[in-house]
Amino acid sequence: MEKSKKQITIFEGKQIRRHWDEEKELWFFSVVDIIGALNASENPRNYWKVLKNRLKQEGSEVVTKCNQLKMQASDGKFYLTDSAYAETTSRKN
Repeated sequence: MEKSKKQITIFEGKQIRRHWDEEKELWFFSVVDIIGALNASENPRNYWKVLKNRLKQEGSEVVTKCNQLKMQASDGKFYLTDSAYAETTSRKN
């Protein structure tokens, strides 16, 4: 089955952008969208910025495992977005 390279998935009513990497055969998900779906933060982008800095200071590998991928934003344009595959987002590193 052929997978679309860029799609939106829904988690508990929230849209999460994702990108299929054919070479790695993995879905990459927008970190900001995941935070927005799981957290009550009014500004998930700012929340990720602060969390990302804290994780870097702690030496966490989670931040280094995030890739910048171009994903379509609500304005229809494509921007680089921190993205991670499911295993990275679901375990402590």
